Amino acid sequence: MSYNREDKMDSGARDARDAREGRDDGDERGSRRGGGFSRKKVCRFCSDQDFIMDYKDIRMMQSFVSEHGKITPRRISGNCAMHQRKLTSAVKRARNLALVGYVSSGH
Repeated sequence: MSYNREDKMDSGARDARDAREGRDDGDERGSRRGGGFSRKKVCRFCSDQDFIMDYKDIRMMQSFVSEHGKITPRRISGNCAMHQRKLTSAVKRARNLALVGYVSSGH
């Protein structure tokens, strides 16, 4: 049988070491990073039928594009897969027509 240092450690010392090294085993809350329960994001286009996706609507397009010109991912924006694909096509079309920039204008 091999000797393991953790066998000799009590649980308090092990918890202190894990906290110091940034380890988290996913405690009772069920999340790995803590912070508690978060609600599932709802697709804006599915929930509100008046919220129309149009590549000519610059204000709407810019709300889904970051400061660096990246399209916001689905896990952040909360869009469903179908609308995220349509949004990506609309942003690319708006970029092609120079309505939305590829990168931000200021530094």
